Amino acid sequence: MKALAWVLTAGLVVGAAEPPMPAWLDEDRKSLEKGEILPGLELLTEEVPEVPQEAADVPAPTSEEIAAAENVSPEVDEQYLNAYFGARPETFLVDPQKLLGSKDARDRESFLKYHSGDSQVDLFVYLFDGHQAIPSGVREEEVVERFFSEGKPAVVVYYYLGAPQKSDIYVSPLLSDTVSAPEQRRALISSVEEALEKPDALAQIEAFCVQLSIRIYWMERAAGLVKDEPATPVARRVKEEAPAKAESPAVLQAKAWGQRYGVPGGIMASALLIAAGGISIARHRARFRFPSFDVPPRLGGSHAAGIGAVISFGSTTQSPSSQRNDMPNYLGL
Repeated sequence: MKALAWVLTAGLVVGAAEPPMPAWLDEDRKSLEKGEILPGLELLTEEVPEVPQEAADVPAPTSEEIAAAENVSPEVDEQYLNAYFGARPETFLVDPQKLLGSKDARDRESFLKYHSGDSQVDLFVYLFDGHQAIPSGVREEEVVERFFSEGKPAVVVYYYLGAPQKSDIYVSPLLSDTVSAPEQRRALISSVEEALEKPDALAQIEAFCVQLSIRIYWMERAAGLVKDEPATPVARRVKEEAPAKAESPAVLQAKAWGQRYGVPGGIMASALLIAAGGISIARHRARFRFPSFDVPPRLGGSHAAGIGAVISFGSTTQSPSSQRNDMPNYLGL
């Protein structure tokens, strides 16, 4: 029991002992001596939250800058530049990137060939992807002047597949003096509007080429390449008509009477025929009913001995006045 009491007493003494006092660090002691630290300052003041440092006032980007950043297009790969701009193209559709399938490319080339055979101005279409851009080192006007100054006049179009509104149009030097820039722009705008009405890229380029081919015809007229020539007369055999035979005065008089009285006479004749037909039908359908009379007996007989006659009518469809003929053996003798 004494041992247990000593253990409990020792535990109480240890638990009641005060915690150790904090010790100063050498750095804090030096700061205290210099007056950089005031004891108890943290207890007397409230903690001030740190204010975040404001960022520099940077202006927000404009809508034009945002649109320009979004519309940044990759340039045409350098490996295709020589095929595009190295020489005058041998085909009317210039598509070294094979953006169109083989069948669609043949169809467009066939149409451009047909246009060339039917027009005094060729149409060349340089085909690019709608998201591409021509490198800044390439000047399209110089390309046209370099390769299309000689030979047949031409219209050159840089067409962007799927984005016809980005297309550009140029004319060869033979047309630039007679076809004004506003006329070129009107032809391009008209073709672009036709293309944008179509639902897909293939239908758009087809409509674009067809409309531009029509507009080139007016360029030909403005350049004096189309002249209104009178049509060459063609000799034709004239059919000789037989001379009309002279008609007699009686025939002429009959024709004149027919022209004058033919219609009224025809109406009157038709009315008479209808009336006669109606009367005939009415007579055919008529029925006569004769009364029966009792003859008083004579000398006890139904009639006198052979004196008189028996009246009878044989038909009910004929009137009594028409049945006047005596019938033989009317007495049955």
